[in-house]
Amino acid sequence: MSKIAPQNSTPGISVIHSQAHAGGLQQVPQLVPAGPGGGGKAVPPSKQSKKSSPMDRNSDEYRQRRERNNMAVKKSRLKSKQKAQDTLQRVNQLKEENERLEAKIKLLTKELSVLKDLFLEHAHSLADNMQPASTENTTATSDNAGQ
Repeated sequence: MSKIAPQNSTPGISVIHSQAHAGGLQQVPQLVPAGPGGGGKAVPPSKQSKKSSPMDRNSDEYRQRRERNNMAVKKSRLKSKQKAQDTLQRVNQLKEENERLEAKIKLLTKELSVLKDLFLEHAHSLADNMQPASTENTTATSDNAGQ
């Protein structure tokens, strides 16, 4: 004794309930194609169409899912926008810091140049002062040695 009862929610598939024992009924689900031309195989849940029918759009569950999805999308967009603003702000900070550092480099380069010139000027004046004295000392020493 078999009954065909379309109790599951998957379109295109019916379930056959059969009597296995003489004493009681046992439900044994078997997948059978409900329409003509079916191959006898069930479509895996991952391959089933996930689109809702127009009747489902009026359900509370559908509205809740849509509301949660809309909130998630909104949150994701806000997060993305905030991240872009943070990045732009950081870029501007780095540009300002770079300009300050470049100005400092120019100032230090000028200061180094001035100090270098002062040092060289001082070194030349010391060299000029030391040369005549050293030539005088050598001539004076050679005069003393000849006497």
